[in-house]
Amino acid sequence: MERPIRVLVAKPGLDGHDRGAKVIARALRDAGMEVIYTGLRQTPEQIVEAAIQEDVDVVALSILSGAHNTLFPKITKLLKERGAEDILVIGGGVIPEEDIPFLKEHGIAEIFTPGTPTSAVVEYIKTHVKRLAKK
Repeated sequence: MERPIRVLVAKPGLDGHDRGAKVIARALRDAGMEVIYTGLRQTPEQIVEAAIQEDVDVVALSILSGAHNTLFPKITKLLKERGAEDILVIGGGVIPEEDIPFLKEHGIAEIFTPGTPTSAVVEYIKTHVKRLAKK
């Protein structure tokens, strides 16, 4: 039997608000995924280490602090350095539309902004997890 999709939900940086991350974590869990939530104020290094240790398929980053253009690319860079570029990385939170192309150029597969239905995040993950797409 195939294992469920494993998702690490992470809050990088000094952002202290995690309601959205918890809503996403619950929606993913309710959709049958295994969810690991790192908690608040995680460094990129902590997030990457947890992703590798937990053997996740997806890292879902949530940010409201405005530091997305610094923290998100650092996470994708560290994943690549650790040979884990097969992990799907998505982001969400208060991210200006004009920053999204930059983030995608730096390895963030998709950005979900406020108001996105949780079902859209679930479907995106289900259709883009690399180990499933290879079949």
